Amino acid sequence: MSDLFRLYSWSVSLYSGKARAYLIKQGIAFEDISPADPVFQNTVQPALGRWIIPVMTTPDGEIVQDGTDIIDWFESRGRAKHSAYPKTPRHLVSSLIMEMFGGEGLLRPAMHYRWNFDEDNLDFILQQFGLFAMPHVPADERRDMALHAAGRMRKAAVAFGVTPEIMPDIEAAYHEILAEFDAHFSAQPYLLGGAPTIGDYGLFASLFAHLGRDPHPLRLMQQKAPMLFRWTERMRNPSPDMVEFIGRNESLMAEDEIPDTLKTLLRRVASDYLPEIEAMVDVQNQYLQDTQISEGDMIGGKETTRHIGFCDFAWRGKTVKAMVMPYRIFMLQRIQDAYDALQDSDRDSVEALLRETGLERILHARSTRRVERRDNREVWGAKT
Repeated sequence: MSDLFRLYSWSVSLYSGKARAYLIKQGIAFEDISPADPVFQNTVQPALGRWIIPVMTTPDGEIVQDGTDIIDWFESRGRAKHSAYPKTPRHLVSSLIMEMFGGEGLLRPAMHYRWNFDEDNLDFILQQFGLFAMPHVPADERRDMALHAAGRMRKAAVAFGVTPEIMPDIEAAYHEILAEFDAHFSAQPYLLGGAPTIGDYGLFASLFAHLGRDPHPLRLMQQKAPMLFRWTERMRNPSPDMVEFIGRNESLMAEDEIPDTLKTLLRRVASDYLPEIEAMVDVQNQYLQDTQISEGDMIGGKETTRHIGFCDFAWRGKTVKAMVMPYRIFMLQRIQDAYDALQDSDRDSVEALLRETGLERILHARSTRRVERRDNREVWGAKT
């Protein structure tokens, strides 16, 4: 048995990047392992009941699946050099909002810019997918097998709402987002100052594996948002890597400060993701009303099913249709749980920030039953 943590992941994997960046920034020794490894196929995958990444195994043989769960494994054991979770209320809630936005709210541009620019991307993607998934297979055979897998992922992009009708809007919005992130990371090395938080790790998921690594969006980021690109470099460096910020120490901004550039990003969450959040919650609550559910039941009824239908919502004057995945409600609950745990005066401070940025409704979009992570899968929790 290895005396190191083992991270089964791919560099092309969006959710793997979140966990990998955390391990790197926290100085945790680990091995990056392909899920093509026989140990994964013969031991880890059967234990999980499905093929999914990222997965971490501990030196004691424990299996931890999901980027957030991997981060929280270390946080709960005091293993973090710099905790991912800020101690002050507005920093904490803002960081959790950006975590959700990075992993879930940026999926449409992430999927669009990966799968709809074949002239720039396809050869690279097929080579990379084949290399990581089947390193033992000859290169020409890997490409054919990767091409088949790419077809499934294109269908997944449509299920996330990437359709020809809204592709121009996805691109227009993403260009705006690039400018907003670039402005923020021109002023701050990380989301909240001199050290990464859970918001940085969540944002890194989409902003590196898809949008900061595939050829077409990588070039776009380098041209339009060079300081955002620098942040993606910083998030892969075990050192603080703040050479542009002379004299900046590894601490968050004082007095729970939220700079104007971060408020702009929070407004972006309100305009580009809050309508989908509210639609998802409505569909999930209707599903729970119509379906016989008991606490502890596996969501979708089996390990390989993670969605419960589709929602429609208005965005930029058009109607978007996207999958409803209860995992996203789990991420939403993390924001709401952090708010619920605050003292009254701290709640007032958070509410004022959310009102200012158009996000106050994020506290009220609540599922009638909790979504929990137990034994490395999503299950229905208690009624709320």
